[in-house]
Amino acid sequence: QVRPVESGGGLVQPGESLRLSCAASGNIFAIYPMGWYRQAPGNQRDLVAAFTSRGSTAYADSVKGRFTIFRDTAKNSMYLQMNSLKSEDTAVYYCRLNGDWGQGTQVTVSS
Repeated sequence: QVRPVESGGGLVQPGESLRLSCAASGNIFAIYPMGWYRQAPGNQRDLVAAFTSRGSTAYADSVKGRFTIFRDTAKNSMYLQMNSLKSEDTAVYYCRLNGDWGQGTQVTVSS
């Protein structure tokens, strides 16, 4: 299996938190771009958070200070910690890992 699998999405109220997981079937290879994207109905798929080629992290302005991307190499997994969620964060979230896309996981933020 070469495609990663996302999990952890769901329905939450504004201000709550979620942690998304992206699991690879094998080892994570840092040579490939690694990051999280999201797509709302009628919109394009946009970058949310990513690891840069220098080993640092980059975030969209809309999530900076609220979201954190990290990884656990031993578990072949990448994560997105999402705090202080807003209704504007509602979207399908996709991970990019080992050169391919996951199937997506739905995040809905609503009161």
